[in-house]
Amino acid sequence: MRSEADATVLAFDFGTRRIGVAVGNTLTRVAHPLATIDAAAASTRWAALRALLDEWAPRQLVVGLPLHADGTEHAMTARARDFGRDLAQRFALPVAFEDERHTSEIARDALAATGHGARAERATRDRVAAQIILQAWFDARHDA
Repeated sequence: MRSEADATVLAFDFGTRRIGVAVGNTLTRVAHPLATIDAAAASTRWAALRALLDEWAPRQLVVGLPLHADGTEHAMTARARDFGRDLAQRFALPVAFEDERHTSEIARDALAATGHGARAERATRDRVAAQIILQAWFDARHDA
């Protein structure tokens, strides 16, 4: 069994259709893009999430929290919080929330800088956004 200092963490860039997923480890504190779950049916999304959690056996989950630029909440904020609560209940794991303002734009710009186009790269952008969310979570915990 891994110690708390060496635990796998999964992070999610939640969307109503697509969910970007990233993975990292509390020892290395480095996030990596992992997958994008793209499914209209909630049952299909939950099955894909269960498969990832079974495979990676995380000890912590992180959900990106969408906020307006000024930090105020909006409709998607509530949906992301609901998603986080559902994750915690379904998988009996702790869920942290991390501010995700501008992560999709940062991911899009980073991909564009490497020559990746916009439309064909949505799935890649979602998992890179999850990577940015997880890295921010690691960085905030390190600075604390």
